[in-house]
Amino acid sequence: MNAKSGSKEADKSADKPMAPQPNAAGKLHAPLARLLRPLVRLCIRSGMTFPALAQLLRELFVNVAEHDFALEGKEQTDSRVSLLTGIHRKEVARLRGAGAPVHEAPAAVSLTSAVIARWLAAPEFTDAKGEPLALPRTAVGDAPSFEQLVASVTKDVRPRAVLDEWIDRKLVTINDADEIELVEAAFVPSGEDDGKWHYLGRNLHDHIAAAAENVSGAPRFLERAVHYNNISPKLARKLEARSRELAMDALKTANREANRALAKDKGGNARWNFGLYIYSEDADEEGGTKEGGKDGGKEGAST
Repeated sequence: MNAKSGSKEADKSADKPMAPQPNAAGKLHAPLARLLRPLVRLCIRSGMTFPALAQLLRELFVNVAEHDFALEGKEQTDSRVSLLTGIHRKEVARLRGAGAPVHEAPAAVSLTSAVIARWLAAPEFTDAKGEPLALPRTAVGDAPSFEQLVASVTKDVRPRAVLDEWIDRKLVTINDADEIELVEAAFVPSGEDDGKWHYLGRNLHDHIAAAAENVSGAPRFLERAVHYNNISPKLARKLEARSRELAMDALKTANREANRALAKDKGGNARWNFGLYIYSEDADEEGGTKEGGKDGGKEGAST
């Protein structure tokens, strides 16, 4: 599905990107090859061929050049788009105006995320430790219930319909007291869930957008990592498990504070994303060789 550049759903940045920096192309080659490698692996695994990917890239090159690199006060021309992208002018003329792909979350993904976020953040639905309460289906008065939780997010969908869907997707369980409990798997969409594909695009987009902005000028966004090379698989697993705990604590804290602030916010057209990732492997992706120094010694850094 496509949208014109003026669409609210079209991918936009608050600020126009910096002017083209052709002399940076050589420096970009190596990191680009590395970051694309897992995406190419995903494409092949998912059945997306090179011609299909090449066509998508061609459309995106033209769209980005047309809308993000237009000169102020001047109409963007096919010739200039061709100059910026290296794509033949006739092909540019054919592709211009196609619009960028729409980045819109499926309705079920948006509703599920909103309800779970509130369950994890709102004081009336969490215990003293900030953990989500087990909720009865209904309750008398202002006592917390699943019905009240869903109604606090939307009045357009019946709580019973949400509950039936969540039970089917194994996002919740019913305990012996007939209360509804949120399971940890609810934090991560399943492989068959459209949400996983939506968040793949959104989260990677925002991470790459932040990194690209930072290398294009004065660093604007926080993008840091702690990494250790040439360690044992056992230690890697231990560090991964511990970092998961730290990451979930940080996400829950950020969600609670954002949820509280939302109640007083007047609203607008801005958005905010606080993301974390953890990755470990036995060898790097380039031919299976270990990362690290030439002597193979242990290395650690925060970058």
